[in-house]
Amino acid sequence: MYRLTVRDHVMIAHSLPDPFFGPAQGVHGATFVVEATWSRADLDEHGVVLDIGAATAALKEVLGDIDYRNLDDHPAFEGRISTTEVVARHIADELASRLTDPALTSLEVVLREHPDAWASYTRDLP
Repeated sequence: MYRLTVRDHVMIAHSLPDPFFGPAQGVHGATFVVEATWSRADLDEHGVVLDIGAATAALKEVLGDIDYRNLDDHPAFEGRISTTEVVARHIADELASRLTDPALTSLEVVLREHPDAWASYTRDLP
């Protein structure tokens, strides 16, 4: 299995309005380091998993929609608590809709909220 990872970051505001989240219930900011990893069984005819430039551009485009935004007001998170896990899935789903090479088998998105704490979401690709 071959994998390609690109990384960027995004700054968001949000709240986690449930007593489970303690002080994070109120509006606060977060800076996520975002890693997106695509996998495939064999390399393509160019000897790559995916063009790094295309992967980087797709991640930048997806993150541009949430960067410096309050996710409490973002339509994609309406009726949902924007936990790190939920945001990871949102990014993965948006990336999957942009890069559609049928040889790609999976996509993992990791959101690093802190050097010692992160969450991820992995999805199969069609």
